[in-house]
Amino acid sequence: MFHELRRQDRKMEDGAIKEALFKAEYGTLSTVDAEGNPYGVPLSYVYNEKLQTLYFHCAREGHKLDNMAINNKASFCVVSEAQTLPDRFSVKFQSVIAFGKVSEVNEGEKIEALTAFLIKYSREFMEKGVKYLEADEPNCRVFKLEVKHLTGKIRLT
Repeated sequence: MFHELRRQDRKMEDGAIKEALFKAEYGTLSTVDAEGNPYGVPLSYVYNEKLQTLYFHCAREGHKLDNMAINNKASFCVVSEAQTLPDRFSVKFQSVIAFGKVSEVNEGEKIEALTAFLIKYSREFMEKGVKYLEADEPNCRVFKLEVKHLTGKIRLT
């Protein structure tokens, strides 16, 4: 069960949520370990709107992988356009939280996701990026968070 946003006056519309997911540079993946301890780690990511999926890549082993093997439920938070408003003791921002289940992708989907990373982060260096991808692909793993629920919150002033 997912909770509704408490501040309905700051609720983002679906179009703004998707725009924030495309624009943000990174997000924080949150998982839980076997003892119930939370773990959040910042990651680069790509969003596939058609599949309602967030992709991220990582090394072959690590704490988040251990957590996801135990419990594949996760959340992913992005913040875009954050600006401190010191005279108002506040922050102008847009934030999105995605909830879903994480799984490792198959080889075909892995190449598609890694190519999407090149397009998002290194579009001007695609030729060099493809060579890098070919050399490094065996050393990384790619996962997807299949989005079951999205919430977005915005403060403009």
